[in-house]
Amino acid sequence: MHAILNIAVRAARAAGRVAMKSFAQPDQVEVSSKGLHDYVSNIDKACEEVIISTIKKSYPDHAFLAEESGEHGAKGDYLWVIDPIDGTTNYIRGIPHFCISIALTHKGITQHAVVYDPVREEMFTASRGAGAQLNGYRIRVGGGKDLDGALLATGFPCRMKHLLPEYQAVFNKFFEQTADIRRAGAAALDLAYVAAGRYDGFFEAGLKYWDTAAGELLVREAGGVVTDFGGGTNHNNSGNIVAATPRVLQTMVSQMRPLLSASMRK
Repeated sequence: MHAILNIAVRAARAAGRVAMKSFAQPDQVEVSSKGLHDYVSNIDKACEEVIISTIKKSYPDHAFLAEESGEHGAKGDYLWVIDPIDGTTNYIRGIPHFCISIALTHKGITQHAVVYDPVREEMFTASRGAGAQLNGYRIRVGGGKDLDGALLATGFPCRMKHLLPEYQAVFNKFFEQTADIRRAGAAALDLAYVAAGRYDGFFEAGLKYWDTAAGELLVREAGGVVTDFGGGTNHNNSGNIVAATPRVLQTMVSQMRPLLSASMRK
């Protein structure tokens, strides 16, 4: 394992211990609202602090972009992108499906990624050009070639309900053809599951960079493809993302395009 990836794994495990301790003692979880249907807990903040502290011990000159504390640290070529608990709503409700997501970019290109599920003790890792792994074993995207029999994952636009008509049109189109569609509530884990071949594809609108940075590298290193809703490369800016096996993604995007407005196809 690359030395930097090893530090990311160490940070993720440390945050996982913090998360699981309080998950077992829900009276320790304090929740506040950041916006409409957007919540943060004291444990999100504690996990973020331990991740940054762990990384800083080895890389004090690196910068950070974290969900709760924003962008900070020395400006330079290296940027850590952190979601301390992806799936906060699940976490605060006692639903055991959430993860820690950590990615390191160099000059804007993601080099290393970790998505850690502390409930199942599943550590998804990837380094650019070195493939993707789950608990040290190589993973690959599934072998699906079209939507017939495919299992997809998605997320509902609960914070942007004005997108619901377009979203429903896409959902209905896919639902008619696939075996089923899952909505589990943690985008980083959805992407990790695509990388591991558990899902054939994933789509969601309005995500943030920290939701997808690590998962995108996992998918790419596992042989998958990641685009925006129009098949382009604007997903990090728009937050509209599709990830799948190459042929499934081609089918998904071609069917999404005519159902979406120009602004959504980005």
